[in-house]
Amino acid sequence: MSAHELWKTAHVLSGAVIFGTGLGIVFFCWFGYRGAMRSGDIGALRSVLRLTVLADAWFTAVAVAFQAATGLRLMAALGWSFTSAWSIAVWLLFAIAGACWIPVVFIQMHLARTARRVPSIEWLPRSFHLWFRAWFALGVPAFLAVIAIYWLMVAKPLAVA
Repeated sequence: MSAHELWKTAHVLSGAVIFGTGLGIVFFCWFGYRGAMRSGDIGALRSVLRLTVLADAWFTAVAVAFQAATGLRLMAALGWSFTSAWSIAVWLLFAIAGACWIPVVFIQMHLARTARRVPSIEWLPRSFHLWFRAWFALGVPAFLAVIAIYWLMVAKPLAVA
């Protein structure tokens, strides 16, 4: 395997981790939250939120950094312009996803801290549920931006050179 093929494989894999971890976190956290609210199990909610924070730290954050680094490396190696319409679109979408994801991380940490502090589900403040809705709402444009980046990488509808 050539160095270029290795970088490209790493780039695709890091994109898959971002996409898969994002879907997994939403699924796990959303249904964990809903289940904990129905059952009244604060322990379950605490576990779900703790694991959500860990998954974003261990998988998403690492993959995002690796995605950016390998993307820059591949663009430079291929001689693609960093000012082409394609490049600007990709990096703009990457920034949009990041601008949504960074607050999501802080919201997740806030939710986890709040759940640790209360003795039961009933003690969760109303703001907890509003923050959870904000967490979900911010995830939608971030996820759509990631899908759009995938499309740009695969279809290359804009000139890249």
